[in-house]
Amino acid sequence: MLTLLSVVFSTPIGISQNLTDERAKYVDNSPTWAVKTNLVGWAAAASINAGAEVKIAPKWTLNMDVSYNPFQYRSNKKLKHILVAPEARWWLCAPYSGHFIGGNLMYSHYNAGGMNVPFVDDLKNYRYQGNLYGVGFVYGYHLVLSPRWSIEFEAGLGYGFTKYKKYDCPVCGAWRADEKKHMLMPTKFAISVVYVIK
Repeated sequence: MLTLLSVVFSTPIGISQNLTDERAKYVDNSPTWAVKTNLVGWAAAASINAGAEVKIAPKWTLNMDVSYNPFQYRSNKKLKHILVAPEARWWLCAPYSGHFIGGNLMYSHYNAGGMNVPFVDDLKNYRYQGNLYGVGFVYGYHLVLSPRWSIEFEAGLGYGFTKYKKYDCPVCGAWRADEKKHMLMPTKFAISVVYVIK
């Protein structure tokens, strides 16, 4: 009788322990938060920028990037802007490690002119002031350097719409036109230094 009772009461405990061990294999131990800055933004235009990312599901994160450039150079050259870009990411493995794909939105208010910038016609000869809206798809790779530090590479392509005022480039240049434009454009290009927060 004692043997029978020990078998009856020990079996569920054994099964429960096995289930716990099996579930432990699937527990997501990836970090929850990360902060970052885009080196391309600093190098290309001395734009102050930062980003934050949070894990919302085992393979999903939400990212938000902000960029600000208040600087004006000689001869009224400038790439002044404020930009916000939310993004949803799906990770092929686990968040903050390896490949990811996603979608992003962007909004920027800008005042720019006198500069050579890829994908922008006549920015060297005129000044543009307006708003830019974009939506696109992104692909990236997160390279882990240590438990806390990483480098992230990311590029995006999508649709953009901008509405702006066009001026002659010199200081106080004459107004030329109110214009708008639809375009296929890069929506992201980043090489970021990332600090991971548990």
